[in-house]
Amino acid sequence: MLKRSFLTITILSLSLILAACSSSQQREDYADKAQQELDSVSESTSSQWQSMDDVAPTSYLTDLIKDEQLDELIHKALAANPSLQKTQLTLKASLWSLSSQQGNSLPSVEAGLSGNKTEGSDTAYKANLGISWELDLWQKLAQSEQASAKSLASDEALYQASRDTLVANVIKSWLSITAKQHAIEIEQKRLALLQSNEKLILRRFRNGLGTLEEMDESRTATSQSKADLIEYQEDLAIEKRNLQLYLGENRLPSFIANPQYPRVILSLNELPQQSLQRRPDLKAAYLAIEAADLSTSVAYKDMLPSISLSATLSDTASSPSAALFGSPIWSLLAQITQPIYQGGQRKAAVEIAKLETAQAYQNYRETLLTAVNDIENTLGQERVLSQQVLHIKDALNSARKNLTQYEQKYRSGLVELSDLINAQTTAFNLEAQLDNLIYQQLSNRVDLGLALGLGVKP
Repeated sequence: MLKRSFLTITILSLSLILAACSSSQQREDYADKAQQELDSVSESTSSQWQSMDDVAPTSYLTDLIKDEQLDELIHKALAANPSLQKTQLTLKASLWSLSSQQGNSLPSVEAGLSGNKTEGSDTAYKANLGISWELDLWQKLAQSEQASAKSLASDEALYQASRDTLVANVIKSWLSITAKQHAIEIEQKRLALLQSNEKLILRRFRNGLGTLEEMDESRTATSQSKADLIEYQEDLAIEKRNLQLYLGENRLPSFIANPQYPRVILSLNELPQQSLQRRPDLKAAYLAIEAADLSTSVAYKDMLPSISLSATLSDTASSPSAALFGSPIWSLLAQITQPIYQGGQRKAAVEIAKLETAQAYQNYRETLLTAVNDIENTLGQERVLSQQVLHIKDALNSARKNLTQYEQKYRSGLVELSDLINAQTTAFNLEAQLDNLIYQQLSNRVDLGLALGLGVKP
C-alpha cells in the first residue's frame, strides 16, 4: 500500500514537471520579436536617414555647445537636481535588492544560545547551529537573480534617460534666456522709436499738420509696445526661475546671458551615425522584456519540486562554554517538496507573469515608435526652420532697405509719416520673427541630439 502511494505521488510529480516544462517551451519569445521590430524600423527608415551615415565629432549633448558658463550650469544641475537625486537613490535601493536576491542561492547559517532554569535544578544552556541550503536544481534561483539584474540595468538606463533630459532642458533654458533677452532688446528699440514718433505726431497735430486719429493710433501702438515689453520681461524672469529649478538651488547663480546665440554643432550635414539602440529609454524597455521573460520562467519553475538540505548541531550543558564547545549532536535532513494543489495560485502567477511580459513588449513597441516619431519630427523641424530662417533673413534685408528708402523719401516729403511707420513696424516684426526662429532652430537641434540618443557622459 505504501509503495503504491509513493508510486502515485512520483507519477503525479513527473507529470507536473513535464506539463510545466512543456508550457515553458510554448512561451512567445518577446525579446526576439522586439529585435525584429527594431530591425524592421531601421530598414524602413534607412532611406530617410541616409544623411546620418557620416560620423560627426559630436558624441554627447554637452558637446553641442562649447561654453564654460553652460558647462558649469550643467555640472550643478547633475549634482543637485532633486528629481535626479531621488532617481539615483531609488537606483541604489535596487542595487541592494539585487544583493539580497543573490543571497537566496547561498547557504544560510543560524546560531542560537538559550538558558533555562527551573526551581530546584541548575541552569541548563542549549546551543544550536543550523545550516540550510536550497539546491537550485532547475536554475530557478539563478534566473530570479538574472531577472533582478535585468531590472536593475533597466533602471540604470532610465536614470541615464533622466540625466539626458535634464541636460537638454538646461541647455534649452539657457538658450531661451538669450532669446527672451533679445526679445526685450528688440521691443525696447521699437518702443523708443514709437515714443519718438508719438512726439513727432503730437508736434504735427499742434501745427495743424496731423489728425486726431493719427495721435490715437500712435498712442495705441506705444501702449501696446509697453504691455509687450512687460510680458517679455516676465517671460525672462520665468525662464530664469525654470533654470533655477533645474539646478536645484534656492537662488539662480549670477551669470551673464550670452549677447549672441552660440553655435550648436549639429545639423543635417553633421549628424552622428544613427542607431536607435543608443537611446536609453529603448534600452530600458528591451531590458524590461528580458527581465519579465525571466520572471515568467521562474513562475513556471515554481511548479516544479524543490530540494533543500539542512544540517543542525545542538547540545545542552550546564555552562555556555560546554554547550558551545562540547560534544554536539548533529542531524541532517534532505527534503523534496512538490506543490500539488494551492487553489490555482501558481498557475495564476504564471499567467500574470506572461501578461506582464506581453505588456513589456507592447511598452517597447510604444517606446520604439515614439523614438522614430521624435527623430522624424525634429528632422522635419530642422528642414523647415532652416528654410524659414533663410527666407526671413532675405525678407528682413529687403525690409531694412525699404525702410531706408522710406526715410529718405519722408525727409524729401515724398511719402506720408504713416507709410514710414508701417515700414518701421514691418522691419521690427521681421527682426523679432527671425530671432525667434533662430532660437527655435537651436532648441530643436538640442531635441534632435536627444532624439538621436547622444545623451551625456555616464
